[in-house]
Amino acid sequence: MEIALVILVAAIVFVARTFKIVPQQNAWVVERLGKFDRTLTPGLKFIVPFIERVAYRHSLKEVPLDVPSQVCITKDNTQLQVDGILFFQVTDPMRASYGSSDYLTAITQLAQTTLRSVVGKMELDKTFEERDLINASVVNALDEAALTWGVKVLRYEIKDLTPPAEILRSMQAQITAEREKRALIAASEGRRQEQINIATGEREAFIARSEGEKQAEINNAQGEAAAITAVAEATAEAIRKIAAAIQQPGGEQAVQLKVAERAVEAYGQLARTTNTMIVPGNMTEVSALIGSAMTLMKGGKHAP
Repeated sequence: MEIALVILVAAIVFVARTFKIVPQQNAWVVERLGKFDRTLTPGLKFIVPFIERVAYRHSLKEVPLDVPSQVCITKDNTQLQVDGILFFQVTDPMRASYGSSDYLTAITQLAQTTLRSVVGKMELDKTFEERDLINASVVNALDEAALTWGVKVLRYEIKDLTPPAEILRSMQAQITAEREKRALIAASEGRRQEQINIATGEREAFIARSEGEKQAEINNAQGEAAAITAVAEATAEAIRKIAAAIQQPGGEQAVQLKVAERAVEAYGQLARTTNTMIVPGNMTEVSALIGSAMTLMKGGKHAP
């Protein structure tokens, strides 16, 4: 009975040491007599008991690694507290097992060293503006070194950049001054634009008024010219009609009569406006005046 129990226990131990179930996204490194033999992939696997053993178990998932906070010195000699996180993945289980005694510590130390080197080449203001550049530089340096450790560095992210309290106060004062400066510039630009708009409006209004006055003067001039033309045309038409009437029978006698009437009226007006009565010395002068007028009319009539 005891022998059967011992055999049963030995069989259970043998089966347990022989058959191995490797989980998904895992890789187990098997050593035979202390030497690397093979890597077990996910699924049911078996090994030779007491001759082979599972020496290392690696997860092939992406692993986040918190990089401890450290103090970095910038190019302008300013202390800066930097905190970050690193993401990596085991790509070669054999190298991850034998390439480094502790690849986690190696990656962490190299990330800190690289970060100090990159930040030391930048001024304080640039470190806040060039986070992507810092992250890329750390990843490139780590990825090149981690190949021998069977690890692929995927990305590095800076969680926090904390300058000293004095620098923070100075930066806050600088930001406040810059905002006040922008506010003053914006206000002055607003006043400038307002003055420009007012001047432009006044200029356009003046131009509009001058154009209106100009058009009014043009219209008045055109109206006066049209009136003068109309009067001249009417006068010419009247003169033509008078000339045509004179040429009719009895026209000259009518003209003589009209001229005599005008002469008499002129003497009458002169008598009313003065105390002295002016009488021609010779009444034949009136006839001579009428004759002269008729002579002028005839001369004008026969003129070419």
